Amino acid sequence: MPRYEYRCRTCGDTFELSRPMAESAAPAECPAGHDDTVKLLSTVAVGGVSNAPAPAQRGGGAGGCCGGGCCG
Repeated sequence: MPRYEYRCRTCGDTFELSRPMAESAAPAECPAGHDDTVKLLSTVAVGGVSNAPAPAQRGGGAGGCCGGGCCG
């Protein structure tokens, strides 16, 4: 189930709730009981190191039209 992050406009607390996507826009009450909250825009960070081999290089340059050999 997705987690959504909210901020309370009354006390400034930031909190997360797990809820179905169908309820993502539903109002959320902060842990202190305040109703004036706003859903925050979340970002996803993806990182790491791949163990996959590098793709094979094709001859003809660094890409692009003339680097690929299609120009006269």
